[in-house]
Amino acid sequence: MTEDVHDLVIAGSGVAGLSAAVYAARADLHPLVLEGDEPGGQLTLTTDVENYLGFPDGVGGMDFIQRGKEQAEQFGAQFQHGRIEDAVLDEQPLELSLSNGDTIYTRSLIAATGASARWVGAENEDELMGHGLSTCATCDGAFHRGDDVLVVGGGDSAMEEALFLVKFADSVTIVHRREELSASEIMADRAREHDDIHFRWNTELETIHGSQETGVTGATLVSHSDGYPREQAESGIDVERETVDVSGVFYAVGHTPNTQFLDGTGVEQDESGYLFTQTDGAGRPTARTAVEGVFAAGDVADPRYRQAITSAGTGSMAALDAEAFLETLQDPDEPTSTMTA
Repeated sequence: MTEDVHDLVIAGSGVAGLSAAVYAARADLHPLVLEGDEPGGQLTLTTDVENYLGFPDGVGGMDFIQRGKEQAEQFGAQFQHGRIEDAVLDEQPLELSLSNGDTIYTRSLIAATGASARWVGAENEDELMGHGLSTCATCDGAFHRGDDVLVVGGGDSAMEEALFLVKFADSVTIVHRREELSASEIMADRAREHDDIHFRWNTELETIHGSQETGVTGATLVSHSDGYPREQAESGIDVERETVDVSGVFYAVGHTPNTQFLDGTGVEQDESGYLFTQTDGAGRPTARTAVEGVFAAGDVADPRYRQAITSAGTGSMAALDAEAFLETLQDPDEPTSTMTA
């Protein structure tokens, strides 16, 4: 049978994907949004969003995402559960293979699949993520005014999170499984020199205490003088355990961009997998990637800011760039080739 060829497929249904869907649907591009394995993305793990323009009283993360989906559907965007496992992007139409075995074809693609924060495997982290456990100090730090909080990690991200959190919290303790930081010297010095930032060396987070009703109420830390204490404990070596009273825990052990499906396609990535976007002839940023007809939006191309409002902005950019690209194709209302299956 002959396969339909979409004008635009948007991979991802977080803030970037939904913003792109709204813009594309209003331009009559009839976008198909692939929701992925985690519909709504990272924002669904946040209980309250207070720093997004237009919501002076804040809005729940899940509610925010649902409103965006309804808005996109109102203008004609279609949603489908599915995750891209493989992509062939060297000719028109682009070919996308989904995890459920389906194959879809499209003239343009917006990669808005986001970046997943790495978790540490502490007990109760699934239950308490978004309820005092967070992966974003900029998003949730203001909820911890006057609190004692933990930051887990030893790189630049952990130092940055701690330095931001200490504006609100009474104290910030950085928990690191070794005796040496992987952070740059300048960031490490800034954290070390702050009176309200403390370090727990050769220590890891084992358990987070609390509930969704009360939030985080404490944490159990495990320590060993040789470092990597959880590994030591699993080997049967004696370790020290201590339960501390804290009201917040922040993971700062990095993010993994969800870009594996673009490996080997010509879409340029950095060593961590974040996508590179192109500039125009005047050197201004665009959402275009190195592959014609493929665009990037949101955290998938942003290892620095990772904010809902910046993701929404790049989502709109990607949709506008995709619209301009489609206008350059001949006979955009007709399939560029016939596919049979």
